[in-house]
Parts: sequence; structure tokens; C-alpha cells
Amino acid sequence: MPAPEAASAPPAVRTELLLLGTAVAAVSLSAPLIAATAAPALAIAFWRNAMAVGALTPLALWRHRAELRGIGRRAALLAVAAGALLALHFGVWLPSLHMTSVASSTALVTTTPIWTTLLLRLRGHRPPTLVWAGTGLAFLGVVILTGVDLSLSPRALAGDALALAGGMAAAGYVLLGAEVRRTVSTIAYSYVCYATTTVLLLATCLVSGTSLGGYSGETWLKLAVLTLTAQLLGHSLINRVVKGLGPSVTSTAILLETPGAALIAALWLGQLPPAAAYPALAVIMAGLVLVIMGDRRRPPVPPETGV
Repeated sequence: MPAPEAASAPPAVRTELLLLGTAVAAVSLSAPLIAATAAPALAIAFWRNAMAVGALTPLALWRHRAELRGIGRRAALLAVAAGALLALHFGVWLPSLHMTSVASSTALVTTTPIWTTLLLRLRGHRPPTLVWAGTGLAFLGVVILTGVDLSLSPRALAGDALALAGGMAAAGYVLLGAEVRRTVSTIAYSYVCYATTTVLLLATCLVSGTSLGGYSGETWLKLAVLTLTAQLLGHSLINRVVKGLGPSVTSTAILLETPGAALIAALWLGQLPPAAAYPALAVIMAGLVLVIMGDRRRPPVPPETGV
């Protein structure tokens, strides 16, 4: 968790970092849960978003109805685009978990900060040297942890490629989310985003003939847990803190999902992580601290209060 830098940060920023740490812990459950769920990958992606929309609907319509009605055209289009990228992220990443190891898939899908930094540069932003250095160092930690998995088999390589594409899509999702969150609350943005993702994944499932039902009670329970943890707690908290912490810090912290998922997979699925897991975690943490230090140079954005 991003504790070293949090100690000297203002209280509001420390709160945001704590929420980010909670989000990372929650999304770390995602890959192991998906790998252990007896349902098609696309169906899992659909249901985790559909259930999240169902859970958010009462709150969105009760407390954010006026905001949703008055959301600007630009913000609405960006939120829909973010939902489309999230659908692409899930659509290519989840199948990869059944083609390669959980550790390898999670490592490659969390290359998000690299693509985030590159996209920011292409948009005319000049990330500080510390952000570039921290991003590279954090990804080096990921390579230390899972780089050996990249030479297993053609099927594993295909899974690795899908996971990498998922990381690229996630970078666009984070950047668009940061832009929308300048003017739109967490709940309103998440609701529009997840609803878009749900519709697109439903269409994909119907076109591909993916079964959306007939599962065991245990499978439905795992889908509910996945929705509660990785989706509602994980992604929604990421949507909240990206406004105050920015896309660079937020996307780099997601790299901590790799050792977290590897540890959970080791304890639950018996997929033992390599001996380099702990040094890799230290390297990722060091990279994250550098990104946080470098990102402090940007103009501060007041963290959100409430929902």
C-alpha cells in the first residue's frame, strides 16, 4: 500500500491514498475469483457489470437523478466512451485468464500506467521525470514477478497478448474517467460507465452465443462476491480517487494488483508465485512512491467528499 508517501501528505490526500489502497486490495481478488468461477469469461464480465448497475440504480435515481438529467453532452459522451473501453478491457482480459497463468495475465493487464503516461504525453502533457522513472521502475517489478511466464506455449502467448490489450484499453478508461470526474460525481459517472459496459457486453454475449445462465449456486455466489469487491468496491473507488490523485498515480497503484492477485492465487488456487514475489513488490512500491512524488507538481484537485 502507498503508505510511505501518505505519512507526509495532507489529511485529505492520505484519505484518498487509503481509498486507493482499498481499491487495489479489492481488485486483487478479481483474477483469482474469475479463474475459479465456472462460467464463460464474457458472461462473467457481463454479470459483474450488470449486477453493479442493479446495485447502483436506487442510489443513482434517488440522489443523483437531477445530475444525470443535467449531465453535459461532452461529459456524457466521454462517460459512454469510458464504458466502451471498460467493456473492451473485460472482453479481452477475462478470456486471457483461462489461457495463461493468473500472475502473467494480471501483470500484463496492469501495464496500464505505461500506456497512461504515453497517452498523456501524446495529449501534450509533460509528465515529470520522476513519473516516467517511477512508472518504469514499477513495471520492472512486474517483470521480475512474472516475466518467466511469457515463454510457456502458443496458447499462453495468445492469452498474454489479450491481457496486454486489456491494459491498453484500461489506460483509456482511466484517462477518460479522470476527465469526466472533473465535473461529474463518482456515482453518476460509474452508473453511466457501467451501464454502457453492460449493454455492450450483453450484445457481445448474444452475438457470440455465450451462455448467461444455468449456473450453480456456488457460481452465482462467486459472481456476487466479484461484483461487490472488484467492481463496486474496487473500480468505483478508483473512479472516485482518480479526480484527486490523477491518472498517473491511480494507474501506477493498480500495478500492486499483480502481487496481490498472485498471493491470493497461491493460497486459493495453488498457483505458487515465483521466489521473486517479495522483491518485486518492493520494487513496485518504490516506483509508486516516485510517481506520487513526481505527480505532486501538478495543480492539486480537491478530493471529493461524499458520493
